[in-house]
Order: sequence, then structure tokens, then C-alpha cells
Amino acid sequence: MLDKYWTAYYTIAQREVLRFSRIWVQTIVPPVVMVGLYFIIFGNLIGSRIGEMDGLRYVDFIMPGLVMMAIITNSYANVVSSFYGAKYSHHIEEMLIAPIPNIIIILGFVTGGVARGTCVGIAVTLVSLLFTDFSIHQPLVVFVVAILTSFLFSLAGLINGVFANSFDDVSIIPTFVLTPLTYLGGIFYSIKLLPDFWQQVSLINPILYMIDSFRFGFRGSSDLQLSSSLIVICAFILVLFSFSLWLLNRGTGTRQ
Repeated sequence: MLDKYWTAYYTIAQREVLRFSRIWVQTIVPPVVMVGLYFIIFGNLIGSRIGEMDGLRYVDFIMPGLVMMAIITNSYANVVSSFYGAKYSHHIEEMLIAPIPNIIIILGFVTGGVARGTCVGIAVTLVSLLFTDFSIHQPLVVFVVAILTSFLFSLAGLINGVFANSFDDVSIIPTFVLTPLTYLGGIFYSIKLLPDFWQQVSLINPILYMIDSFRFGFRGSSDLQLSSSLIVICAFILVLFSFSLWLLNRGTGTRQ
């Protein structure tokens, strides 16, 4: 029984990884180029005028946030496009009627998102070496936060894919929800600079916890407690995973 489930998981996960790795020029290179431009414009040109942020050179301060932004967007994009593509081509039905639990299907798709997010994150980190000193304060924290965040937004992408009824629906959430939350998540500024009211409002944004804990892993500097950030991330994973499983068990978006 376990061999059957492992084969099913491996097959789905392998397909998801090959799906983005075969077209790496379209999936890996563009986010690396985009983040490179962020480093040039915000890190070098604007950063030289800003000076320091939270005790760090500005380019050093924004580096973890830019890496995390690339992980978030690519993990999400990989799963939402893949799952909606499976719906559009109607081969998701074959997976759902196969004698495998829906949890295996979810893990297969999410593995692809985590793989792409991790690959892009590593590539962006290597590019950052051209602009900032490479140092990792807590390697384990960097690794754990990156994987958990990638897992979380892969689940979010799957949920978007479940509800999407057209290719336009695939881009609505990233454009109007994900991008604003990411930019307001403390990539380019410390929330300590905000008035007290807006600091409290910022705490509603879950991406703030991911970027802040990731920055702590790299630089040892953070605005929030690491334990609180990890609890928030794990809580969101639990909620989204349960919701994803409920949607597939119910047949939302997959049964005509």
C-alpha cells in the first residue's frame, strides 16, 4: 500500500519538477533578472542615499526580503498555473478517480512549487553576491523558513487553481493581493519606522512574519520574535492544507 502511494506521489512530483525545469529560461531566469534590477535600483542607487536601515547597510537589509519575495511568487505561480492547467486539460479528473488519497495529490503539486521556489531562491541568493556581502547568521533558520514559506504559498496557489475558471483568474490574486502584501511586508523598510497604529496594522500581514524571520536567519536582525513568526507560518500552513484537502474531497472546481 505504501509503495503504491509513494509511486503516485513520486510520479506527480516528478512531473511538476520537470514541468518548470524543462523551460528554466522562462521560469528561473526572469525572476533572477527582476531581482537583479531591484538590487541595482534600490540597493545601489537609492540605497546609497538612504544609508542604513535597522543597523544594516540598506542593500544588506533588503537582500533577504528580495530573496523571500522571489520564493513566494514562484512557489505560488508554479502550482496555480499547473493545477489550473490540469483542470483545463481535464486530466485532473484522472487523478481524482485514481485509488490514491487526495492528500497525495496535494503533496505532489506542492512539491513542484517548493522545488521551483527553492531553485529561484538559490539563484537569487547567488545573484545577490554581486551586490552585498554574503553572510548567514542562522543557516537552519534560513532553510526552515524558506521551505515553510514555499510550502505555504504552494498551497495558496493550489487553492487559487481550484477556484480559477479562466486563465485571467490565475493572475487576479497575485496581482491584487499577493503583490501588495509582499511590498507591505517589510522588504524595503523596518516596521519600527511606522507610527504605532500602522505597526499594529502591519502585524495582520502574514508575509511580514516570513520576511522578518528570514532576515533574522541571514542578518541576525529582526523586528519580531522568531518563535512568533514560526508559529504564524505553521498555523497558516495547517489552515491552508486543511482547506485544500476539504476542497478536493468536496470536488470544488473539479466536478462539473
